[in-house]
Amino acid sequence: MTSRRVTRRTVLRGLGSVVIGLPLLEEMIPTAWGGEQPSVPVRAFNVFFGLGIPAPLQSEGFRGVLEPLEPLAPKLLLLQNVDQVRCDEPGINAHWDGSAAAFVAEPPNGTARAGGPSLDQIVRATHYPDGLPQGMIPTLCAGTFFRRNDRVVRFIHSFNADGTPAATIQEQPRELFERIFGTAPELAEDDRSRRLRRSVLDSILEQYRFYAGPNSPLGAASKARLADHLDRIREYERRAYEMEEQVAARCRPSQSPGESNLIHGERADPGGEGIDITLEELVSEWRLMADLYALAIQCDRARFGSITFLSAGERIRLKGRYEYAGRTIFEFDDAGQRNASGSAACSHEWWHDFDEARPNEALRAHAHLKMREVAYFLQQLDGPEARDANGRTILENALITISTESGDGRHNDVRRELSGVFHAITSAGGRFKTGQTLDVSAEGLDLYNTMLAALGATQRLGPADRPARAVEAVLA
Repeated sequence: MTSRRVTRRTVLRGLGSVVIGLPLLEEMIPTAWGGEQPSVPVRAFNVFFGLGIPAPLQSEGFRGVLEPLEPLAPKLLLLQNVDQVRCDEPGINAHWDGSAAAFVAEPPNGTARAGGPSLDQIVRATHYPDGLPQGMIPTLCAGTFFRRNDRVVRFIHSFNADGTPAATIQEQPRELFERIFGTAPELAEDDRSRRLRRSVLDSILEQYRFYAGPNSPLGAASKARLADHLDRIREYERRAYEMEEQVAARCRPSQSPGESNLIHGERADPGGEGIDITLEELVSEWRLMADLYALAIQCDRARFGSITFLSAGERIRLKGRYEYAGRTIFEFDDAGQRNASGSAACSHEWWHDFDEARPNEALRAHAHLKMREVAYFLQQLDGPEARDANGRTILENALITISTESGDGRHNDVRRELSGVFHAITSAGGRFKTGQTLDVSAEGLDLYNTMLAALGATQRLGPADRPARAVEAVLA
C-alpha cells in the first residue's frame, strides 16, 4: 500500500459547482500512519416524522409500532415522557406549536419562524464558529411531505438563532441531488432525454483517472471502492431524473381528474384538502431522498441539517398493502376506511380519533410505517459505507435526534397533546446511553440543554433566567 495519505475532506471537483466527495478509504484512516488518534467530524442531524406516536403506544416498546426500530436498538436511546407543554400557543394545536418545539423546545415566533435555534445549528456554531471547510453544504434540509401553508415549521426542522430556516428545503430527488453534487454548466440547458444520458460525473473524469491510475495514492482495494462509489452516485442521479420524468408525465394538463399523483409545491395540498397517494409512490420517493441525504453525509458534503418524513398535520389519503418482516401489517385505504372525502378522509384523522380503549388499527399501521421509513434512513448511516476513521459508523458518531409533533393527536387537552412526545437519540460518539428506553419525565428544554452541554456547547436554549435542570440519566 502506498504511504501517501488522502484526507477525508479530499473531493473530486469538476466544472462549475460540481463537487463529488470521496468515500472513506483505508488511506484516510490516520492510524495507518504512525498510530495517530483517529478523528471524525462533528455532525448533528434532526429527523422528523409527522403526527407523532400516542404516548400509550410508545410504552409497548418493540412489541408494537416501534418494532422497525428494534434492529437499531443497541445504537438508539428511546426517551419517554418528554414534555413540550411550555411551547403551547393558545388557540392553535400541535400541528404547529408541537412541530415548532421539535429540536428547539420553544414556542413558534409567528407563523413562519421557530422560537430560536435548533440543536444542530447550536452544535454547528460551537464546533465550526468560522464556518465549515470549503466546499461543504452549510446546512442540508430535505424531506418528503405534502402539507403546505405559511407555517414552515411543519416541514423544516433546522433553524438559525433568530428562528428563521437554516436552509431552503429540497423536496424532490432531482433538487436534492443537485444541491448535494451540483450541476455542470454545459449540461444545464440539455433537454430531459439528453440529461438522462449524461451525468455530473462526466466533469470529473480527469480527477477520477488520476485516482484510478498508476500515480494514485490509493491501493487496489480503495480504487475498487472508489469506482463502486461513483457508480452509486450515477445510479442515484439516474433515479432522481427518471422520477422527475414520471412525475411530470402524471401532472400534464390532459390528465384525468381524481387520478393519484405524486406532486409537490402548492399543488400538493389543494385547498388543504389533502391528496391521494399510493404506498409505493410514497415509499419509493422517500427512500431515494433518504439514500441521497445519507450519501451526502457519507461523502462529507453535509454535517448539519434535517430530514422530514411527512410534515406535521400531514394530509394524505394513503392506499396500498403494507408488509413488514414477511407479513402483512395492514391494507391502507384511508378514504374507504373512513368513508369520507377530502381532508376528513386523510390519515391524520386517525390520530384525532385515538382512543386507548380501542384497537386503533389504522393509526398503529401508519405509525409502524413511519418507524419503518425512519429506520430505513438510519440504516443507511450504519453500514460499511458509513464507517468513520475511528471504526464506528456515522450513526454511532453523530448526534441524530428523532422527534415529532405530539404525544397525543387529540386537540382537546394541551397537556396531553404536548406531553409524552416521542424522542430518540444516538450516542453522539459515546456521550449518551444507548440500547435502552428511559422514562426521563423531563421538559424537552432540559433534555436538549443536557445534550448540548455534552457536545461542548455553552449556548443554552430557553430563557436566560430559567434554572437549569440537567437530565443526567441520558449521559453515558
